[in-house]
Amino acid sequence: MKLGWLEFVAVTASVAQAKDLAYSPPYYPSPWADGQPAEWSDAYKRAVDIVSNMTLAEKVNLTTGTGWQLEECVGQTGSVPRLGIWGICLQDSPLGIRYGDHSSGFPAGLNVAATWDRKLAYLRGEAMGQEFNDKGIDVQLGPVAGPIGRSPDGGRNWEGFAPDPVLTGVLMAETIKGIQDAGVIATAKHYIGNEQEHFRQVSEALDYGYNITETVSSNIDDKTMHELYLWPFADAVRAGVGSVMCSYNQINNSYGCQNSYLLNNLLKHELGFQGFVMTDWGAHHSGVASTLAGTDMSMPGDISFDDGMSYFGPNLTVAVLNGTVPEWRVDDMAVRIMSAFYKVGRDRQRTPPNFSSWTNDEYSYAHSAVQEGWKQVNQHINVQCNHSEIIREVGEASTVLLKNKGALPLTGDEGSVGILGEDAGSNPYGANGCEDRGCDDGTLAMAWGSGSAEFPYLVTPEQAIQNEILNRDVKHPVYAVTDNWALDQMASIASQSDVSLVFVNANAGEGFLVVDGNEGDRNNITLWKNGENVIKTVSENCNNTIVIMHTVGPVLIDQWYDNPNITAIVWAGLPGQESGNAIANVLYGRVNPGGKSPFTWGKSREAYGAPLLTETNNGIGAPQVDFTEGQFIDYRRFDKYNETPIYEFGYGLSYTTFNYSNLHVQALNASRYVPTTGKTSAAPKLGEVGKASNYVFPDGFERTTKFIYPWLNSTDLKESANDPEYGLEISKYIPENAQDGSAQPRLPASGGQGGNTGLYDELFRVSATIKNTGKVAGDEVPQLYVSLGGPNEPKVVLRNFDRITLQPGQEVVWSKTLTRRDLSNWDVSAQDWAITQHTKKVFVGSSSRKLPLRASLPRVQ
Repeated sequence: MKLGWLEFVAVTASVAQAKDLAYSPPYYPSPWADGQPAEWSDAYKRAVDIVSNMTLAEKVNLTTGTGWQLEECVGQTGSVPRLGIWGICLQDSPLGIRYGDHSSGFPAGLNVAATWDRKLAYLRGEAMGQEFNDKGIDVQLGPVAGPIGRSPDGGRNWEGFAPDPVLTGVLMAETIKGIQDAGVIATAKHYIGNEQEHFRQVSEALDYGYNITETVSSNIDDKTMHELYLWPFADAVRAGVGSVMCSYNQINNSYGCQNSYLLNNLLKHELGFQGFVMTDWGAHHSGVASTLAGTDMSMPGDISFDDGMSYFGPNLTVAVLNGTVPEWRVDDMAVRIMSAFYKVGRDRQRTPPNFSSWTNDEYSYAHSAVQEGWKQVNQHINVQCNHSEIIREVGEASTVLLKNKGALPLTGDEGSVGILGEDAGSNPYGANGCEDRGCDDGTLAMAWGSGSAEFPYLVTPEQAIQNEILNRDVKHPVYAVTDNWALDQMASIASQSDVSLVFVNANAGEGFLVVDGNEGDRNNITLWKNGENVIKTVSENCNNTIVIMHTVGPVLIDQWYDNPNITAIVWAGLPGQESGNAIANVLYGRVNPGGKSPFTWGKSREAYGAPLLTETNNGIGAPQVDFTEGQFIDYRRFDKYNETPIYEFGYGLSYTTFNYSNLHVQALNASRYVPTTGKTSAAPKLGEVGKASNYVFPDGFERTTKFIYPWLNSTDLKESANDPEYGLEISKYIPENAQDGSAQPRLPASGGQGGNTGLYDELFRVSATIKNTGKVAGDEVPQLYVSLGGPNEPKVVLRNFDRITLQPGQEVVWSKTLTRRDLSNWDVSAQDWAITQHTKKVFVGSSSRKLPLRASLPRVQ
């Protein structure tokens, strides 16, 4: 039997309780926006004004996508033409315009993390925002903090930043600011616990031969949720992000897009989020339940792609007309959408989309899925500007030098050069030859899935290095072998080369594509396509072998990293379209590498813990992944279990050296923390709903096939609902308080963007002297860690950092502050942040394991 809108969530909860599975408690009502803090106030007032003039159908139209491939963009809402609002265009991805043309392929979020550079994160975000804006896109579907990277083999870790909440949060916030300063709404995704591709969608799992009826449940305790997974989303909200995308997975056996505890309690109430929550594509599982739980926009609008049905659309209109969904709730949904719209200035610079996601032809069908509405769909506008410069700079700055025995930088006078490995060369099908980059052919500059973009060009390492050598006065021999199984040929070239440059990779991506047997997630964390044998062959035949890796995360290098014939190791991540130019500039010393590893390089997969779940474990029900490791992932786990990494989190060499000295701690005059009290205002009501007869299809209206509209087929609400369970007394399933629009008690940890404003009071200033003790200019990344002192806490946790440039012999006093949040733990019983009585210590150094400076902090009251 098909479950109705509310029955679904009720049955899911009861099953979870019956099996003693993890359970997500209800939290209602859904908090309404109030335009606080000040940066939202003008946008909120304008949103209230315009929504007050909308009919119910017009409000519903803003909340509902028109259907998959029914408009130009991957997601597009209905319009309000009477008020001059056409459909809002939402488009992938977090590293550039998916399905776009004449646009840029930026480095991945993982590379931004490897730069440890706030400025570069902002500039990359701003450049992407400019391109989205110029293509007529209103909402960029990025950046990513879910997955954060619980498991090193998670398929989409590369879309985000790092398995550390502070590094991710800071760079996510800067990316958001850049995107939104360019006039485009940013989307913080995927909220939350979206840490593996296996079992994320039922239909996908069935296609792969797994028999399940519900998606995977990420079971996360309250303390871990606050101190790890929620942390970067708090930074996103504090940065003013306009939208948040809820995820496919369940969290504690409640779907992400109808989980009232996560959306209503944590996101909208505790963190004070003022924007709108959209569903991921196919993550919408109910109508009334998701609405009351906090979802504001259904994407792409249809229940199954191109089925012409929607959980919102006419069903939402019916739910408001019959009183199941209170009027104030749909008002708030529309206000949140328009607040984000006005906040970034879309009304001032908006143009209609000038591209199509579904064809490169200039003229085609406006409604591609049903082949209706012939018109010009592509104007082929070039939006790249000079963004290749920031792309190359991020690629250079994110390059991590892991080993160097005097081999780098190259001078160009080494003699003959061998360029070896498929990863140096071109994809024989072209840079965009595999849809959504769903292959591992040629050099790896971008991984696969909806988080990818189209390359306008791709400079390969082979091209750039050959140009480097051939543009010199003395042109030394340079030979390339880019077939990873041509080991005899590689051995021959290596034996004749004064320096051998070996390029290897490891790929991953989204679960709807399978590449070399990897269903999104990596099957292991070894190199791909015979990479280990390539390294072995070359290093046996050349005593000056330099290994360059393009990978989506850590790989096992324990068998060869200490080989004396391997004189240097470089990690270059996923650097985007300027890949070859970036790595050539680093290898030949025009750029001094200053990147730091955004993850730990372990000696085995087991050292990381947190295994992926790749087999069902709950019958045909939701597979259960218990996050029993808590916040002990990556370096925190290595520290806890005294695992010695090969290269630790935050590690990276330079062509120069640095010295740390003179740690100083200064207590600042911060106010005492005050938990928030009092009540919110009551939910505003913006207009009258009227009668059902006001919302039937207008006379003579010409419908597009399978297009999602807000209007009703008739005044018979049961008939118009398109729900076979509608005749049941669904009101009995409405959660307690879900319809209550009266003033609500405030949470102690709430009160501002990102939580209680007292959390962001600065308590200490920590300073140290950093000196460049080498002979060339270089970038250093001083890192500030804290020990919170508790018996079950990590040894150290990152709390601040910077990237600074120092000339030879130059020294600077580097200074950073610690906030109350930085020194607090989540108190589960008090449901608030608190600084414990355990002794707090600070550490400053160049990586998580090289922390020469340390001091105890005075006790904080």
